[in-house]
This record gives sequence, C-alpha cells and structure tokens, in this order.
Amino acid sequence: MKPASPPQANLDLAAIGNCIVASLIDRRGRHVWHCHPRLDADPVFSALLNGEDPEAGFWDVELRGTVESRQSYVGNAAILVTHLSSAEGDEIRITDFAPRFKHYGRIFRPAQLVRRIEPVRGHPVIRVRTRPHFRYGAVPPQKMSGSNSIRYIGPDFVLRLTTDAPLAYLADESPFVLQTPVTMTLGGDEVIADSLPSLARHYYEETLSYWQDWARYLNVPFEWQSAVLRAALALKLCSYEETGAVVAALTTSIPESANSGRNWDYRFCWLRDAYFVVRAFNRLGATRTMEDFIRYITNLLAIEPAPSLKPLYPIVPSTSAEETTAPHLAGYRSMGPVRVGNAAALQTQNDSYGSVIMAAAQMFFDERLPKRGDAALFERLEQVGNAAATLGVQPDAGPWEFRGHQAIHSYSAVTSWAGCHHLSQIAARLGFADKAHHWKHTAESLRTEILERAWNPKLKCFVSAFDGTEIDASLLLWPELGFIPPRDPRFLSTFDVIEKQLRRGTHMMRYIAPDDFGSPESAFTVCSFWYVNSLARVGRPEEAREILESLLASRNSSGFLSEDVAPATGELWGNMPQTYSMVGLIGACMRLSKSWEEGFWNGS
Repeated sequence: MKPASPPQANLDLAAIGNCIVASLIDRRGRHVWHCHPRLDADPVFSALLNGEDPEAGFWDVELRGTVESRQSYVGNAAILVTHLSSAEGDEIRITDFAPRFKHYGRIFRPAQLVRRIEPVRGHPVIRVRTRPHFRYGAVPPQKMSGSNSIRYIGPDFVLRLTTDAPLAYLADESPFVLQTPVTMTLGGDEVIADSLPSLARHYYEETLSYWQDWARYLNVPFEWQSAVLRAALALKLCSYEETGAVVAALTTSIPESANSGRNWDYRFCWLRDAYFVVRAFNRLGATRTMEDFIRYITNLLAIEPAPSLKPLYPIVPSTSAEETTAPHLAGYRSMGPVRVGNAAALQTQNDSYGSVIMAAAQMFFDERLPKRGDAALFERLEQVGNAAATLGVQPDAGPWEFRGHQAIHSYSAVTSWAGCHHLSQIAARLGFADKAHHWKHTAESLRTEILERAWNPKLKCFVSAFDGTEIDASLLLWPELGFIPPRDPRFLSTFDVIEKQLRRGTHMMRYIAPDDFGSPESAFTVCSFWYVNSLARVGRPEEAREILESLLASRNSSGFLSEDVAPATGELWGNMPQTYSMVGLIGACMRLSKSWEEGFWNGS
C-alpha cells in the first residue's frame, strides 16, 4: 500500500481528550500528537514534529485508494469521526475519543484512547499502523504480542494496544479487508478482561452523554454559538483535572512563523493568562473547571513565596520546567528546534502578581463557589500585592517574554495596579476598612506613576515601556482591566497609533520592533480579538463585527485557532489549540452578540 501523506499544512488538526490526556488528529484520521500519561509528558505520537514524512510517532488507518476524507465532531462532544473514501467506492468510518464520564460518583478519565473502525460501503482494504516511540523520538519500542494485544515497551513505561482485530495484521502492518467493525484501545499496560466491543460501546455512550451534559449547561451568546462551544471545548481539553492547571496549548515547538526559531513549549500554565482564563470560564458558566483552576492558583500561593512567583508553572508545580531540546525530532515541517521545557520560567515577569490577584478575586465575589475566599487567603494575596506594588514598576521581560533585554513594561505596571485595586475591593467585601483604604491608596499611587511615565507627549500615546517610544498590542487591554475609560482622549489617541502601526488587514501584530529573533512576521491571534473588543468599546461595533467574522473564518476546519496567523496568507502558526486565542474568541463573541431578546424579537 502507498504510504500515507504527511500531516497537512496549516495545522488542520482536530483534538480529543479527557482532561488527563489529549491527542491531535489530522484530516485523514492519523494521530500525530499524543503525550502519555498526561498532557505534558513524553509524546509517544509526535509525527507533527517529526519532519515532512515521518516514519514513526503516529497511529493511522490507511484505506487503499483514498481520495476523500471528511471529519466532524459528534455534536458538542470531544468525539471525532473521520470518513475515508476511495476511488473504488469503498468507505470507512473512524471514531476516536478518550473516555470521560461519571462513575461511582467520580469522573472516570483513564490515560487511554479508544478507536473504532467500521466499514460503511464496498469492500474496503485497510492497513493499521501503530508506531509509538519514546523519549521524544529517541527510543523505538520493543514490541511483544499477546493473545489480543501488542505491548510497546519503552524505558519508562509500557503502552498496550488491545484489539479485536486479527493481531497478525496489526503487528505486521499488513493490509486486510475490513468486513466487520474493529475496536482498539491504547493506554497503559493493563489487561482488558471484558468484551472489547461491549466495553468500547459503553465508554462511547457514557462519554457522549458526559459531553452533551457539559455543553448543555454552558452560557453561550445568541450569535456564534458553535464557535463559542468549540472554543469552550478547546479550553476544557487544555485543562489538567488532577491539579486544575490549564496549559497554554497542547503542543510544543510549532514555530510562530516559518523558520523563525520562535519555537516554544506551551504545555505549561502561565500566570499571566490566569485572569483571562478565569473570566472566560465565568462567562461560559463552566464553574467547576474555573474553580479547579483557581484551586491550582491558590495552591501555588500556599507553597511559593509571593515575591518569587514564576511566570509559568508545570501542570504539577513541583516538576521541572528546565528548557532543553529534542534532537531526534526534526520539528514541524522540519523547522526545528523542538524544545522541551520553557526557560521563560526563569525570567522576571512582574505582571504575574497582579494577574494572580485578579484571578483569585473570583473566590471572594462568586457566590456559586462552595469554597469562598476568606481572611487567610486574603492575607496570602496581600503578600502578592506587596510584591506587585514594589516590582510592578521595576524592569522585567514584559508580557512578550523578551529574552535579550529588560525594561519597565507598562503592562506589568497596569496589571500591578489592577491587582492592588482588586485587593481594595476584596478588603471592603470582607469588612477590612483600613486595608481597603491602604490598597486603594497604593493603587492610586501606581496609577499616577503609570499615567506620567507611560505617556509619550511627542507621540501622543501610551507606550510599551516607561519613558519609551515603542507601542505594543497589550495597550489595548487597559480599558479591559479598568485602568482607563475607552473614550478617554489619551486612549483614543493611543488606539489610533496602534491601528496605524500594528494592524495588518483584519489581523493585529503584538509589536513590530525587532526583538531577540528579528522582526516578527506573524500576527498574534489574541491581539486581533483585543482589537475587536476595543473597536466595540470606542464606538465602532459594525467594524468590530466585520473583523470578528473574518477572524472566525481563519479557524481550521475543526474550529480551533493556534497562537499566530500569517496576515498575507491566513496560514496558522504556533502551538495549538491555543488557550489564549480561544479565550479571546469567547470574549469577543459574547461582547458583540445580540442578546437573546434582540435575536428572538428583531431577527437573527
């Protein structure tokens, strides 16, 4: 049989998962990225980063003579169906999911993938190829076949493929006629004693029921519901339920633009994103996931000294984020290096303190949460606030994590102001009048310094760093954070400069000044959503809606966005699915949508 083509360009990938593991699947049903046994672990399937035509690191099903593929999710569930059709009229259906459902009062979510292959039409000839490898492509597995399973033995753990298909065909990757459905599970080295088809059918029905119930209780806008639901699914799949962490993306080292060297590992939890992620979950009404994430953040505060908060943490905070490279993987479309870990964890990024306070503030004001914020948590947050008040106007690497220079970044100062402002509100909520006054005064002092030193009178705009001359897209967030009204003449003037310098069609660059890697080439997707929100805030809602529609059209066929997009071509770049991008989508759609009343009574 002819080898399958490499994964398609433009990151046209779907995702499945169960909040413990996840897998990215290309348009022909090939698993090209799957870390085991958790989201940030060894990618046993890494064909996505293994060059143009990888020989290992995937799990696929080849249909002889394939000429067409169709792919869709089952409703709002994280269950993917891929149809492959051949020139001879044969057709198969591949169903992929990771089990997740309520069982004995708990969520059953094993580190396991389930795959079912069914004949739909004709006499399809297929070949199944399961080719995991270990330690980022460095170690091929030892294979041992049993009565109904193949064990793939690595140096650190064993994967077991259990199936009701003829094992000899799978072990030798031989073609065979698919006459009846075939079921396969891939996970840890555990024997499955039950009837595999019955077990898989039970898993499927219960998993479908779980996701249907989960989606049913989400808040969605009247317009763009399918886009918001898919973005919500992406956020859920990027959450690691054991600790409550939410990773920035499921992948590592997909470059921000072609051959740029801007290849980063995003399988970590950034504190900068915390406030925006919490707010997105709140808007969706996904209170349990929001509560789990806040629990992750407050757990960090209990074990990490406030002045020493890192910008990012592993999903299990005690593990390492040390940055290395994986030399046995060629990289996405052979554009290495492939990085494991992220050296940004060692940087000074002073916006983290305010971001943590804003995220944790939800616990003091949200009466839906069973565990509310109390005086003890407030005391820990005050320690974070002291760091914010002091460090927010000190040099750091900034929100864009510059590796080559530091400055007093305006965004870090504004988030520090926001953190102190939130502490004043929390103190008032708890009845601590003196502390409320203290934090209000602290916030006002920061505000005065920011307005003086972040304003450039010659350019007539706010700038990225104190006493500087450059701008960046984070300035768009100032009204969003409550620092300045959107119709303030100073913000309107800044907005005008940003439009002229950073806008590229319907996309927005984060900055244009050269950095450690040269001049940026791709637009930063979440910045485009910040721009949409700002357009609406400054009184240009029709333009905002037009650009939002264009941004939604740039999603891949599964409804996901990566971190970046090439403005000239619309090609997606960067790690995916990108949490920050999907958070931006949710916020923009909810801001611009007609209300349900307007939609019903005035037409959709």
